Amino acid sequence: MKVCIPSNGNSGLEATIGEHFGRASNYTLIDTESNSVEVIPNIGEHMGGTGKPPEFLSKAGVEVMLCSGLGPRAINMFENYCIDVYVGAKGTVKDALESWNSGTLEEATKENACNSHRH
Repeated sequence: MKVCIPSNGNSGLEATIGEHFGRASNYTLIDTESNSVEVIPNIGEHMGGTGKPPEFLSKAGVEVMLCSGLGPRAINMFENYCIDVYVGAKGTVKDALESWNSGTLEEATKENACNSHRH
């Protein structure tokens, strides 16, 4: 399974979590079967590129997104690409992965969406 975490910088598991998934400089992808780590740049329109992160992350094979929070429209976009999203991640990429593995992150819903961003 491929898990994605928005990250600041490209230091893999030690990178801090990007607080705003659409404006994170990178996305750290972890393959839970092979334990491989790949860092890809954010090429979304928020960063001067094209498209939305759920679109290009889906093409990269991402099945799960772990983030601190996101808005209701973003939740819908991830759902449209069949990517499960969990919120409440904090600290480093490694911390987020450990929290998800221990079951302490919440599945993203419209009820726990960040309504201040509206996306």
